[in-house]
Amino acid sequence: MAGEAANRGLVLVVEDEPAIADLVRLYLSRDGFGVHVEHDGEAGLAAARRLRPVACVLDIALPGLAGTEVCRRLRQQDNWTPVIFLTARDDEVDRIVGLELGADDYVTKPFSPRELVARVRAVLRRTAGAPAETERPRVAGPVTLDPARRTVTVAGTPIRLTSTEFDLLAHLMSRPGRVFTREELLAAVWGYAAHSGTRTVDVHVAQVRAKLGDAAADVIRTHRGVGYACAG
Repeated sequence: MAGEAANRGLVLVVEDEPAIADLVRLYLSRDGFGVHVEHDGEAGLAAARRLRPVACVLDIALPGLAGTEVCRRLRQQDNWTPVIFLTARDDEVDRIVGLELGADDYVTKPFSPRELVARVRAVLRRTAGAPAETERPRVAGPVTLDPARRTVTVAGTPIRLTSTEFDLLAHLMSRPGRVFTREELLAAVWGYAAHSGTRTVDVHVAQVRAKLGDAAADVIRTHRGVGYACAG
């Protein structure tokens, strides 16, 4: 049964190791979240559809249906619930594949449960953090980003971004021409900064560029050895 959703909302945890699942449940509950736990991919996917959690914490190596496949199916159904992957593997290929499927963050085992809770809170701040309604849309070439409505269009065509992708683009567009280092983007968008996480920034930038398409190819510019900037 689903735990009672506390004031922060319900988080779905899909983890096949009971000890880890119980630890994650304990720390999320202490922080005010309701928690529902499943132990295999099929049950996790069904729970995500049924319960509509505020976030999903998915182990990648799940029995029956891998966590990456659970995420892929949710995104195919236009379900953009924030997803944080857990994995025992620290393989860069796994990380990249997970993020390309639309995950919002990635935590490698062994991990600090406090850090995981902080990551969940950070992704929810990005999702629910409504800016002032008076904040004007930002424009860069054919791209228009509306912070109040959290929408992006390219030449009038709506583009669907994950919450992390949206906030990354919004941060870059907030100061056109200003070059942000990867560490600065990690701190501002993800809420933490660590050199080991800079590849995460590169993958998300690549995903945003792919979604914006060729018409907006020059909107996000790479400054080799430094970071990224939005066209001024």
